[in-house]
Amino acid sequence: MVRSSRSEATPGMWRREAGTVVRRAEPLPVQAAGAILAGFRTVRAPTEWSPHSHALHELVWVRGGTLTSRVGDRVLTVVEGYGLWMPAGVVHAGRATAGAEFSDAFFAPDRTPFAFEEPKAIAMTPLLESLLTHLSRTDLDVEARARAESVVFDVIQPSERQFALQLPGDSRIDAIAEALLDDPSDCSSLEEWARRLGTSDRTITRAFRQATGLSFAQWRQMLRVHRALLLLSEGFDVTTISEVLGYAQPSSFIAAFRRVTGTTPGAFLDTSDSTSGDVRNSVSRDQNS
Repeated sequence: MVRSSRSEATPGMWRREAGTVVRRAEPLPVQAAGAILAGFRTVRAPTEWSPHSHALHELVWVRGGTLTSRVGDRVLTVVEGYGLWMPAGVVHAGRATAGAEFSDAFFAPDRTPFAFEEPKAIAMTPLLESLLTHLSRTDLDVEARARAESVVFDVIQPSERQFALQLPGDSRIDAIAEALLDDPSDCSSLEEWARRLGTSDRTITRAFRQATGLSFAQWRQMLRVHRALLLLSEGFDVTTISEVLGYAQPSSFIAAFRRVTGTTPGAFLDTSDSTSGDVRNSVSRDQNS
């Protein structure tokens, strides 16, 4: 039986899971002697953080679950093997699935020798994770901490695959976007949406292209794949996911997933090569296809 995640809706995000704990952002710990402050926690219940920003850059990554974040007109999805870099001062909201092992590291802007001005997906290689785990220790002396931080600065890199789902932010089609976020299985055609909204399919097509760079069909496909990432991480099988997302057959879902991510859902689920130096799961390409 398919588990339902429907409960209270949050605009521009997936519906809250039942039992979601809503929190404000926690105060940052006291800054350590160096530039990077790392820590770990487990989210036992589905957890949502209300919109907030930090004075420090934040890098967050998860194991055993997923994290979604809303930044302006974008929804960003973080899955195992990747992290999300959130620049200091950027207002964002977040949501983690139950049981996610949640890790974050904060970077002092005045001590960080690079600047990502926008949120970025980061390749969480085993080396980078090991370095940040090392920096979470409280018994490092100043010299040891400085050496580890310098290597972090050398190896941290944006991923070739990014996670942002661009929301239209256009009053002509926002109703379509919100309806599909609420129910990604909605298979209504462009013509049906035009009739409901009292407009033309040509207007909807132009609006999606202008606002997202994608056609309506491509945007809906991208949204469904982002939702599929969460369902895969929650342990749903491909057949169930294809049904939940409105695909007629699992093969159609697999083909759509491959077009967006460059891999199959089965390959995404296979994390057995976690000891390699490569990122474990591919998510979405910089260029939409």
